[in-house]
Amino acid sequence: MNQNIVEPRHAASIILLRHDQAGLKALMGLRGAGHKFMPNKMVFPGGAVDDADYGAPLAQPLPPAVRARLERGATPDLALALGHAAARELAEETGLSLGEPPDLSRIDYLCRAITPPDRAYRFDARFFVGDFSLLTGTLAGSGELESLDWYLVDDMLKLDLALATRVVMQKLLEYLDQDPATRSSGPVPVLRDRGWVTE
Repeated sequence: MNQNIVEPRHAASIILLRHDQAGLKALMGLRGAGHKFMPNKMVFPGGAVDDADYGAPLAQPLPPAVRARLERGATPDLALALGHAAARELAEETGLSLGEPPDLSRIDYLCRAITPPDRAYRFDARFFVGDFSLLTGTLAGSGELESLDWYLVDDMLKLDLALATRVVMQKLLEYLDQDPATRSSGPVPVLRDRGWVTE
C-alpha cells in the first residue's frame, strides 16, 4: 500500500437552483489561478468541514430522509456538520444565506465524490441541492470565487469544469428528471477513482 496517499478531508458543496424566464439556472463561480485545488475551474459554492461545524446550532436540521442517506457514509455528528458546512461556505463565498443559524430543512442530498488517491489534495465531498427561494441576502462574492453568477443548467456542461464537477452535473440532470417525491430515497451515488458506486 502506498504510504504517501493523502487522507481526504470531508467537504460539502451546495447546488442552488432557480427558475427565471431563460430557464433553470444554478449558481457557480470560477476558482482563481492561485487555488491549489481545481484552479481555473467552475465550481459550486462549498469547502472543507471545519471543527466549528460539529455541534453548530441549526434553526432546523436536515430532513430525516436526507440525514439517513448521509449516515450511510457518515457518523450522525458528521452528517450534521456537513449540512452546516454547506450553509457556512455558501454564506462566506456568495453572500447568500440559509439563515443564521441556518435552516437545513429543505435541502436535499445529491451525491458524494471522493478525490482519487493519486492526487496531492483530496476531498470527500457531499453535494447538496437547494432552491433559491430558501435564501436571504444579496449575491456578492467574497473574492474566493470569480465570475459568480447563475448559469443555465442546460449550458453548464459547456463550461470549463473539472471531471468530478462534470459528472456531478450529470447526476444533477438525472436527479431533476426524477419524481420529487422519490428523490430523497434510494441509493446514494458515490464517485470513486474507478467510477460510480452506491451506498
